[in-house]
Amino acid sequence: MSDTVHEVPRTDVAEDAAVLNRLSTLDRFLPVWIGAAMALGLVLGRMVPGLDTALSKVEIGSISLPIAIGLLVMMYPVLAKVRYDELGHVTADKRLLVSSIVLNWILGPAVMFTLAWLLLPDLPAYRTGLIIVGLARCIAMVLIWNDLACGDREAAAILVAINSVFQILAFAGLGYFYLELLPGWLGLGDGTATGLDVSVWDIAISVLIFLGIPLLAGFFTRTLGERAKGREWYETRFLPRIGPTALYGLLFTIVILFALQGDTITSRPLDVARIALPLLAYFALMWAGSFALGWALKMTYERATTLAFTAAGNNFELAIAVAIGVFGVTSGQALAGVVGPLIEVPALVALVYVALWARRRFYPSSTRQEVS
Repeated sequence: MSDTVHEVPRTDVAEDAAVLNRLSTLDRFLPVWIGAAMALGLVLGRMVPGLDTALSKVEIGSISLPIAIGLLVMMYPVLAKVRYDELGHVTADKRLLVSSIVLNWILGPAVMFTLAWLLLPDLPAYRTGLIIVGLARCIAMVLIWNDLACGDREAAAILVAINSVFQILAFAGLGYFYLELLPGWLGLGDGTATGLDVSVWDIAISVLIFLGIPLLAGFFTRTLGERAKGREWYETRFLPRIGPTALYGLLFTIVILFALQGDTITSRPLDVARIALPLLAYFALMWAGSFALGWALKMTYERATTLAFTAAGNNFELAIAVAIGVFGVTSGQALAGVVGPLIEVPALVALVYVALWARRRFYPSSTRQEVS
């Protein structure tokens, strides 16, 4: 009996060590690099006079050019890894597609609305900002988290594309519903109008830049690369060379993002703490609930993980742009949007590790196959 008890931990440790040894130094210490990037951005934004103003002036429309460059660099290698000829297998999975739409466009906004009203009943500006964050479904960084957690890349590409279409069609309407109609129906608030006057075209531009450009680049890179050298060369020689670029882009984006908002964040720590609480609850509830749904529906680990991350992530760039455009750069709504990535980045990095633990706990055969 004692021998049996000790065998399982040794197997888990061996599997953990095997997976860990396959990670590069950059991947292995990702939480450290992300923490350092956040700290560097905050210090730069606080200590370098006029840096945030200078960076915010470099824009295309309402999109910060440095952040746009970072996101494009971050997303391109991930989308170059997608096997586009296998997307048909994903679209045939109706459970995955329907679950994602329900989680992202019905449950997600409703959960954020509920948490914002429960935890910020006395702070209407921050509450509105969080509701806007809940409406902006993720189309960018989710690809990084999904890839690190060994999720299904093809499924992630499809779900992100679906989110993009829904974002263009439904964002403004959902904003009106959650900020104007629903509070009135429930007898909440003081009757002050908080609706969004958001241009569908502005949202479409955000989607086209952050998703369209890297998606096309990734598609043509794979198509032309495989045609010239074959799939084996493309996946064993080319992809490992460009792979680290995604994390470099992520770290650059984090530095720029927090440099832009460093002074605002560090000058109002108590407000940041109040805003952080519903955000933490949101990420935990959405990720855990979505992963549990995928497991209950008997999805593979890869697709359950993709479902969870695409449901839990948010498009902070769009949320910040909308909050600033509608309410102003110094508004409480804008601050709530800025705090979003401050909490989202470390929270979803932590959930990457939770996902890898859940793979060992609930999908042991998937773990052994990966190690072998």
